[in-house]
Amino acid sequence: MTILIEKEETQEYLTSAGKWTKIPRDGRPFTSMVLAYEVAKKEPIDKFNIVCHIAATNQFVNLNHGHGKGV
Repeated sequence: MTILIEKEETQEYLTSAGKWTKIPRDGRPFTSMVLAYEVAKKEPIDKFNIVCHIAATNQFVNLNHGHGKGV
């Protein structure tokens, strides 16, 4: 299981390089939902979701949501 930041509008995931990708395995993994939320709040995005991605079944579980600092 991997905790990721998802840009709600595009369903893309934040990478370690600060880019966005449609491929969950390329997303930046976070060790906790709290850490992911803190990082997402600082991103220049509108709405975001903190999701848990289960690679074995390609399932997503929404853990939290919020607003970044906007574009």
